[in-house]
Amino acid sequence: MARKFLVVADDTPEFDSALRFAARRALSTGGRVVLLRAIPPSAFEHWTGVREEIERQQRQEAEALLHRLGEKAAALSGAAPVFLVEEAETRDAIRKAVEEDDEIKILVLAAATGGRGPGPLVTAIAKEGAGIGGRRLPVTVVPGDLTDEEVEDLA
Repeated sequence: MARKFLVVADDTPEFDSALRFAARRALSTGGRVVLLRAIPPSAFEHWTGVREEIERQQRQEAEALLHRLGEKAAALSGAAPVFLVEEAETRDAIRKAVEEDDEIKILVLAAATGGRGPGPLVTAIAKEGAGIGGRRLPVTVVPGDLTDEEVEDLA
């Protein structure tokens, strides 16, 4: 059973540090990267057709992002990553991914940069504890302002 490193694919500047760290750890341990893109539920309640079109476009954008990031993850880890798109808030999407895949062994997050705290997801996971998806899951928090070389050295 291969160890999988779960990384939440988002638009934050620190995401690259989390991806690089997870990919290099996957390479050194024979594991794989899982890229998760969470799409928040639509608040648009009127006109079903419009809501469905918005959701379709969001899913297409998420899949395009994952494929673009997947190329980098594959180059760094030596293996094609697993792609997950979940229509849920980020914490719920993480919980679902972990519940459905016993091979996910580590959640890798990057701390925000610029003195604004570690970021909402890191803060929420820290408050929630290591119990994610009904099991204890280690969380690795990578400083978001590390250089590529520093991440390589740590991984």
